[in-house]
Formats: sequence, C-alpha cells, structure tokens
Amino acid sequence: MNFYTSKPQEDVDINLTPLIDVVFLLLIFFMVSTTFDTTSQLKIRLPEASQQETQDPPHKLNLMIDAKGTFFLNSRELTNSKSATLRAALERALAGNRLPILIQSDADSPVQSLVTAMDVVGQMGLTQVSIATSRPIE
Repeated sequence: MNFYTSKPQEDVDINLTPLIDVVFLLLIFFMVSTTFDTTSQLKIRLPEASQQETQDPPHKLNLMIDAKGTFFLNSRELTNSKSATLRAALERALAGNRLPILIQSDADSPVQSLVTAMDVVGQMGLTQVSIATSRPIE
C-alpha cells in the first residue's frame, strides 16, 4: 500500500495585476490632489527702503468720504455727491497744478462713492493718487 500519493506540485503564481491597478490609482489620486508650487526660480535682489518716515508734500489735496458717501475736499463739504460737482471742486482746488491727492474713505461708506472719486480723478489725468488705510486694532 502506498500511502503517499504524489500529487503534482502546483506552481504558486502571484497575480500582480490588481496590485499594479491600485498603485496607478494612488498615483493618479496624488497627482490630481497635489498643488504645484508656481514660484519663480529667478533670483532677484529687491530694492530696499529706508526706515525713515517720509514727509508729506507741503501741498496736497485731501478728499474724504464719510459713512453717508458725502465728499469733503480739504475738510470742506461739497454740496452733493455727483461726479460733476466733485470734478468742479477738484479743478478749482488744483488751479492748473498737478498736486498729489489723498483719498480717505470711511469703512462704512458706499463703494460707489469711492469709485466715483477714483473715476473723476482718473478722468482728470491725475496720477499721484493715494488711498489711505489704517491698520486693524489688535
């Protein structure tokens, strides 16, 4: 009696197809979800500014806009908030000179008032325009 029956040995095969599929899916996931850094590799040396405070020019125009959208030119209230009124007041105050203009707008003022002021200043061809801001109180 032969108790040992010799069964043919089966070759052990590992199917790599599912493993490769999973690896490719992970690769695609990471490629899609990754944000690429788009900073420039160009090395530049930026100019430096002095630590001293600059002095305000002796003559400048202050255009202030309050919370209601009312214009004030050098602390004098204009009669209305129309662009024609603002243009006439600026022309009268400039008197042919090209002075810098500082626009100070209240945080609660209508955006249209600021846009009107910037539009009038731009139509007049004035290029030295600053918009005043303040730092938040911490």
